[in-house]
Amino acid sequence: MFQILGTGSSLPKLKVTNDDLAKKMDTSDEWIVSKTGIKSRNILSDETITDLAVEASIKAIKDAKVDVSEIDLIVSATLVGDTITPSMSCLIAEKLGVSCPAFDINAACSGFVYALDVVAGYFARKKVKKVLVLGAERLSHHIDWSDRATCVLFGDGAGAVVLGEGDNLRSIRLTTQPGKANLYEDFRGGDSPFSTREFPVQHIKMNGQEVYKFAVNAIVNDIKFVLDDAKITQEKVSHFLLHQANIRIIDAAIHSLKIPKEKFHNTIDHTGNLSAASIPVLLDEINKAGKLKRGDLIAICAFGAGLTTGAMLMEW
Repeated sequence: MFQILGTGSSLPKLKVTNDDLAKKMDTSDEWIVSKTGIKSRNILSDETITDLAVEASIKAIKDAKVDVSEIDLIVSATLVGDTITPSMSCLIAEKLGVSCPAFDINAACSGFVYALDVVAGYFARKKVKKVLVLGAERLSHHIDWSDRATCVLFGDGAGAVVLGEGDNLRSIRLTTQPGKANLYEDFRGGDSPFSTREFPVQHIKMNGQEVYKFAVNAIVNDIKFVLDDAKITQEKVSHFLLHQANIRIIDAAIHSLKIPKEKFHNTIDHTGNLSAASIPVLLDEINKAGKLKRGDLIAICAFGAGLTTGAMLMEW
């Protein structure tokens, strides 16, 4: 259906360390690292998430060695961009100077895998030849900066891939296990004269223990599923890319899967949780580091609010 031709990513220029956070709230570098594995994250200051998404897109297009005019479709995974409408994908298309179809999807932290599954359908119907897929999030705008249990987890960033025709996708799986109460952010309201509801300012709320259990089980079950579906043993997979939510979740999943730890790649120590941008930023980092070789099998797994999961197995 498709193959990845190029990758790109962009993080805000402002780096916020745990010590920086400790100056603003009751926390410490030792506490954050021990609980999450995160040492720093990048936060939007004078940039916009559209700026980051466009920069990541340009890098991916350059890496793919294609001309921007060849892009047939843009799909972005995001909670919300700089505008509710038009979509972030439309804003990216405007900045790139293209007029192809462009739309966003929201599957929370699993969004990038969901976007790849959607785009696989376009390739299967031979409607496209080159597609730009992004994960881009501005989590700093969604968190309560007085709540140390959540605000230390998240960062901002964008990652992109350019896809071309190919048969490198071996298996993909999407699931939803309804569970709003465990991880959610309510609508921020409006000024309808007919509404009788109150809409206080809302932030991301999370039941950490329940999300932890869900995430570990999701990683184990979904990775086993895509490997079995593709009739591939875990020994043949060169790289495992998990959603970068919490190092404790990642370590617990590795322990349950009994897969060598060196096959897993992490950015969480310097990016934090980037939601839908997590996987493409990680993918770009290991690609640019020269860690991927043609023919390598890559297993990807993400999980997020919904509660959603997305896993896939592909050949590089």
